[in-house]
Amino acid sequence: MNRVIVMDHPLIKHKLTFIRDKNTGPKEFRELVKEVAMLMAYEVTRDLPLEDIEIETPLTKTTSQVIAGKKLGIVPILRAGLGMVEGLLNLLPAAKVGHIGLYRNPETLEPVEYYCKLPYDAVERELILLDPMLATGGSAKAAITFLKDRGVTNIKLMCLIAAPEGIKAVHKDHPDVDIYVAGVDEKLNDHAYILPGLGDAGDRLFGTK
Repeated sequence: MNRVIVMDHPLIKHKLTFIRDKNTGPKEFRELVKEVAMLMAYEVTRDLPLEDIEIETPLTKTTSQVIAGKKLGIVPILRAGLGMVEGLLNLLPAAKVGHIGLYRNPETLEPVEYYCKLPYDAVERELILLDPMLATGGSAKAAITFLKDRGVTNIKLMCLIAAPEGIKAVHKDHPDVDIYVAGVDEKLNDHAYILPGLGDAGDRLFGTK
């Protein structure tokens, strides 16, 4: 579990319970995912560098700190990752947003990239890759590889829940990538769904089946 950051804040645990609940409808589900993503953004950005600047308060001059010009990017894996974007942008409005689309080849079962649009200066940015569920790790591994193939070297993976199998798979191929999760679940079932999980995040976000 090296380089895995599990966020156990009470607010995150509380909201994650209702995200898991099968009786939570799409509207509330979307709101909860956005809120948890925003709360997780605090931890994901904990290591941003700071610099001192001089300001003047209503009473006197003082030295205070601001983020030291760190460039950030947010990259959701389509389509479920879209549900997490707004939460991060609420705290990181200057971050640029890219997108990666993947599908699984029915013959080889390997992830295939069908869409990738990144900020023009992606290689200069710290990219936060968004995927609500880290199950087998196949999509996340492929997306990280695609980013690295384009010259990106600073990548963090942010998920709502993860299976131990997915964490192991990602770190086998990408041991340099930190994984931020709101919860690590028990295991995958025979159909590669996370248990206890939350179902299919994309379907629950957008009301599809």
